Amino acid sequence: MRFTTYGLMVLMGCAGGGEPADLDDEAGEPSFETAHFAGVNGDVCVASPFNCRFRDGSSRVTTAGGDDSWGIDPGASIRDGNGDVLLAEAGSRLTFNYGQTRALAGKAHALALTTSNHSAGWYPIDHILGETSFRARVGEVNAKNPGLGAMACYAVRNAHDPALELKKVVFDSMAGPDGHERAGDYLSLVRVNGRRSVNLIFSVPGFGLGGATTDHFPAGTKFQRVKVPTTAGNPSITIPLWVQDGEGRYRTQSGTMLFLYGHVRAADGTRRFGWMARDALEVSADCP
Repeated sequence: MRFTTYGLMVLMGCAGGGEPADLDDEAGEPSFETAHFAGVNGDVCVASPFNCRFRDGSSRVTTAGGDDSWGIDPGASIRDGNGDVLLAEAGSRLTFNYGQTRALAGKAHALALTTSNHSAGWYPIDHILGETSFRARVGEVNAKNPGLGAMACYAVRNAHDPALELKKVVFDSMAGPDGHERAGDYLSLVRVNGRRSVNLIFSVPGFGLGGATTDHFPAGTKFQRVKVPTTAGNPSITIPLWVQDGEGRYRTQSGTMLFLYGHVRAADGTRRFGWMARDALEVSADCP
């Protein structure tokens, strides 16, 4: 069977052992999802009206000259989605996801990628060089509530599967074994600060949408799953994972990864909607 980066096999699969009985994630026949359509979370969506790009075009906040990284004043705190400090940023440039801003610790922050913590995190906008230009270009995009009802409650695991971490979420990934497009990008990993944390994502990887991050939370965070419509019918999306073949290219399928849609209620009471990998979660109770 032939796969391409944009035409990946979408499976609506089982969520794993220990699941509550009402999850309705029985395995279905594989189908190919290639067509983009306008949805609820954006104008460029695949497989679900809630699985979309931030916008049609770059997922990054770009400078007037088209650069996707911004000079910063280093030394300010990188924060998670609760506003808690992860680490002080040591670099001189950061890349920011389009439309992702939060008010944390009394000031406006933007979501930075690959920070000194080796994770996503929120960085104060007043420490971005060209602040006025950045504010004019950052936009505002937030994942929506489908309004179809709650499902099971989960919590972010304080562990991960190292064998799963290095598999690729994109067929024939050119990022290399130490690059991105890894299953580990969506797991609860130990960061530079010695603590585990995970990405809440706006789009599921593997569809050419970018698998873009919308927030970042520590292990133990509760994730309230909700019902979400998909083109295949089940309230989840499963993508194939890839390992190297005999030529060293990521073209051999090795398992799958299930993504659930829901929300995290941050410390300030804000509900942040998005997708999380089932492998980053464990069944829990008492989601707020």
